[in-house]
Amino acid sequence: MISYTFLVVAIGAGLLSLSAGAVGFLAVLNRQSLIGDAIGHSSFLGIVISFMLFRTRSPIILLIGAFVSGLLAYFFIILIKNNSKLKQDAALAIVLSTFFAWGLALKSNIQGNENYNASNSSSLQSYIFGQAAFIMKSDVKVIFIMTIIILSLLFIFLKSLKISIFDPTYAKSIGINQRKIDVLMMFLIISVITIGLKLVGSILISSFLIIPAVTALVFTEKFNLGLIFSMLMALISSILGSFLSQVYDNLSTGPVIIVIMSIISFFILLISKRGLIRGDNI
Repeated sequence: MISYTFLVVAIGAGLLSLSAGAVGFLAVLNRQSLIGDAIGHSSFLGIVISFMLFRTRSPIILLIGAFVSGLLAYFFIILIKNNSKLKQDAALAIVLSTFFAWGLALKSNIQGNENYNASNSSSLQSYIFGQAAFIMKSDVKVIFIMTIIILSLLFIFLKSLKISIFDPTYAKSIGINQRKIDVLMMFLIISVITIGLKLVGSILISSFLIIPAVTALVFTEKFNLGLIFSMLMALISSILGSFLSQVYDNLSTGPVIIVIMSIISFFILLISKRGLIRGDNI
């Protein structure tokens, strides 16, 4: 519990869980949960391109690349949705598979390229599945700064976000700019995904956003209580997952955290008054 490795991983995962639990709750209410999955996969392309351009594993450089890639993915999803007959789910599938495939192809290319350091490029694998063993103090500092920014923006605009999600017509009538709210949500989702890639991985990061939020909606119908529950569930799962992955060998932190979240979610789904045992519709 007091080892350096555990503390670094637990603090990083704990900070990520707070922002992911809050942003994920809003994203699910706003029907944007699947966009998080697409952006998570698409961000890997930006990481690989940043490594190719700058030849560095600096977390700031790589995460900037991931953020830009996620932003482009979101732009193409909206572009395809608004300018074709395809629905959003089809646009998500096209963008997700295209960006992620490009990222994997470029990663394979640089691993066999003598112009790149093999040991440095091999660490890019951690951004696919997540690898807490690669988390350093510099990564935790980046996560801490971004968590403060994300939670501050949520606190400042929470009222506007809540009104826009539940009653867009009323929000427009009282002068809330829906376009700005959409941009804010996009920024928050991409930011959480970006800082969580190294710890959880591009494949599982969407689960970090969705599972606590969905569980909170089953647990309560109250917005504020659901938001707090989502953050606490993500936090408890992250700390417990970090601990178990340190105690038992060959357990990756990210997947263990998601497994714990799933177990808690299933348990809440069974015992909640809106859950399966009661037979109510969710």
